[in-house]
Amino acid sequence: MSAVEIFNALPAERLEEDLLACLAAPAWATGVTAGRPYPDRPALLAAAGAAADALSWEDVLRGLSAHPRIGERAAGQSREASWSRAEQSAAASSSDEQTGRALVEANRKYEERFGHVFLIFASGRGQAEILAAAHERLGNDDATERAVVTGELRKIALLRLERVLDAL
Repeated sequence: MSAVEIFNALPAERLEEDLLACLAAPAWATGVTAGRPYPDRPALLAAAGAAADALSWEDVLRGLSAHPRIGERAAGQSREASWSRAEQSAAASSSDEQTGRALVEANRKYEERFGHVFLIFASGRGQAEILAAAHERLGNDDATERAVVTGELRKIALLRLERVLDAL
């Protein structure tokens, strides 16, 4: 049985729990669950991506609430915390004290400017690259930044969904 066939057969409650670990927005988890059965992995990932793109800003903010600040270690033993630590590991390992302080300051400015954490798909990115992106995004207007944040949240959710599928 393929991972997608197992995904399609999971009880809705269990599946939504797995999906909420990918993206803490109930509307997304419900939408992806309701779209079953999926014929294959690409169809599932496309539907999950479309569901993320369709989230309201309030749902995006719910999703952001599960993400720590870049450079901060996610607390707890949940899958989300473990995934977050893994996703930020390259940035943490490439850390130098000056860049780390600059990133803390950029996070602060970003939160003051936009009212929520700075979210970026951190997998494979170093701290200097993340810092440059934070500085660039501080110049965005609200509508542009909301679109960027939604896109970053989507990328993280799809990476995590791939992990769920690989574990089935």
